[in-house]
Amino acid sequence: MLNKAKFITIEGTEGVGKTTNIEFILNYLNENSIDSIVTREPGGTENAEKIRDILLNPNNEQVPEIAELLLFFSARSFHVSNVIIPALQNGKCVICDRFTDATIAYQGYGRGFDISQINMLSSWVLADIKPDITILLDAPADIGMQRTMNRGYRDRMESEDISFYERVRKGYLNLASEEPNRFQVIDSTQSLQKVQADIKNHLDSLFQIA
Repeated sequence: MLNKAKFITIEGTEGVGKTTNIEFILNYLNENSIDSIVTREPGGTENAEKIRDILLNPNNEQVPEIAELLLFFSARSFHVSNVIIPALQNGKCVICDRFTDATIAYQGYGRGFDISQINMLSSWVLADIKPDITILLDAPADIGMQRTMNRGYRDRMESEDISFYERVRKGYLNLASEEPNRFQVIDSTQSLQKVQADIKNHLDSLFQIA
């Protein structure tokens, strides 16, 4: 019998439509009677959400870049131990808005931290937890930022200059090229219907749904 307790992560720079498409994925799983939860990073538990506020609230004190990196992994430790692992062990599919790939893209490529050091932290915090599939919603940085500005309020991580998000996008695409079996890159500048048709095709393949 096919194990339906899959770990699905959704990645991408700002303004690529993660929230809308996570809702689509949840509906897809519900329609196919696949028990699932939706969670997010940073966050997902009471303590991790407190860390999220430190990381994203632009009105907090300045967050040093090294503190930013370590806080993301601290929140992830709570999240993995208290939400993701228990859900998977109970046979539930986990849909996660961002995961470790985001840290590599944002803090590694964006901030310039040594990727090997991030990978070391990742192996320490996560052990062998890895997504079964990562859906990367891709768009040029200027398009994503325009969409973000159109929404109005921007959090601390959404308030960098365009060159930062260009580096982040490059990081994501490099990661996807290194793990083509896990990453599924989808052009999010397409119509929403086409984006979701692409997502459905990948999920059909993952869950072996005809």
